[in-house]
Amino acid sequence: MFSSFSALSARGRGAARLAAATLVSGLVAAGVLAGAGTASADDGTVQSQGGATATIGGLKTYGAAVIHDVSGDQQVPAGLFEMSVDGGGMLQTYCVDIQNPTQKDAKYQETPWSGTSLGANKDAGRIRWILQNSYPQVNDLAALAKKAGVRGALTEQDAAAGTQVAIWRYSDGADVDAADPQAEQLADYLHKSARTLAEPEASLTLDPPAVSGHPGERLGPVTVHTNADGATLTPPADAATSGVRIVDRDGRQVTSAANGSQVFFEVPDDAPDGTAELTVQASTTVPVGRAFTSESRSQTQILAGSSESTVSATASAMWATKGAIPALSATKNCAKGGLDITAANEGDEAFTFELMGVEYSIPAGESRTVTIPLREDQPYDFTIKGPGGFEKRFAGVLDCRTQGDEGGESTQILSEPSPATVGGTATDTNLAETGGSGVTPLIGGIAIALVLIGGAVLIVVRRKDMPTQ
Repeated sequence: MFSSFSALSARGRGAARLAAATLVSGLVAAGVLAGAGTASADDGTVQSQGGATATIGGLKTYGAAVIHDVSGDQQVPAGLFEMSVDGGGMLQTYCVDIQNPTQKDAKYQETPWSGTSLGANKDAGRIRWILQNSYPQVNDLAALAKKAGVRGALTEQDAAAGTQVAIWRYSDGADVDAADPQAEQLADYLHKSARTLAEPEASLTLDPPAVSGHPGERLGPVTVHTNADGATLTPPADAATSGVRIVDRDGRQVTSAANGSQVFFEVPDDAPDGTAELTVQASTTVPVGRAFTSESRSQTQILAGSSESTVSATASAMWATKGAIPALSATKNCAKGGLDITAANEGDEAFTFELMGVEYSIPAGESRTVTIPLREDQPYDFTIKGPGGFEKRFAGVLDCRTQGDEGGESTQILSEPSPATVGGTATDTNLAETGGSGVTPLIGGIAIALVLIGGAVLIVVRRKDMPTQ
């Protein structure tokens, strides 16, 4: 088991204690200074666990629902969204954050439940049961109506609305009903019948996403996890000149992999210190129940259906002849309310670096994890530097809770379609255009904010047990 990073100085320990006092003020300043625009998920800095990346297109099949809260009853659209997958494919999703707006044309990334509000929701498995046992997974609407005891016929709009209402009752704890009687009967049946199912496996991930070592070694292994029949491996872009190959455990060069395959970066003995990246791509249906999140703070979605879609993941490698040789990766940890950063050091010297005013050291041959606590909706943007010009940047927004979890918030939902138009199968429904508004936390001013707060520290170290790698 590995402990958290070791702070090297009293200055670091004092800075960590100072974090609690400076965290709020520093990030408020960052939000104020950010200006117009939203965080982008395609700038290469947002950490991804791999899988499908898609752009939301809007509500496509929906009915009406009524939210009951302290401010009164509000009628809202409820149903299925569609997303277009980068590289090809379509996804159908329901939302699991009723009070958060959906950004128009937001980019979404397949995400484990632990990186969303579902990670701390004891009823998340019931939501997956609803998805497996209702529309569109069950597209025989007559059979679905009979099983649910619905009096009268179910339309696609009724089925989508009833399913979404049942999901909201578990995802948000919302007091919500479907406006249509048939849709409400379906919602009640699904809500009462739901049982707990396990989280589905990812469509494609690589573990670990970063490795390191010396020239002349096979760096890895990197294990491929996928529900696809097979995946294609794309070697580093400069492989022809660098001599770096992607090989299996026996040293055979490989261009494809299956679930459970282990691959390595084989680096020549005479290679100068450097880095390389492996891309893995597959075509598969994304498992029902996978979560999708957006760095633009667009409402979290959960998968209801998938066509054959393109999924991908990347892994990086770093090598050097001597000194510290770090491998860094990060994942959102909603249970702890922060970002887990894992650093492995395969070098022969300690890897020492400074992060937001605190110094840390990872001894040679060890791997450790630190959790950076972040406020909900808090943007983060920082770079860890190492030997030989090594840099790793991490940027994104923490989105771990539904607004209903926070209490005292008025309901915010899609501004279009209006209740007057609810009930059809839309061809192109525009969503609330809230990008650049106060609803979406912005990343752009983080660097300025850190300067203004005089280098105040924004992290607190937490202990996390990690399996040996």
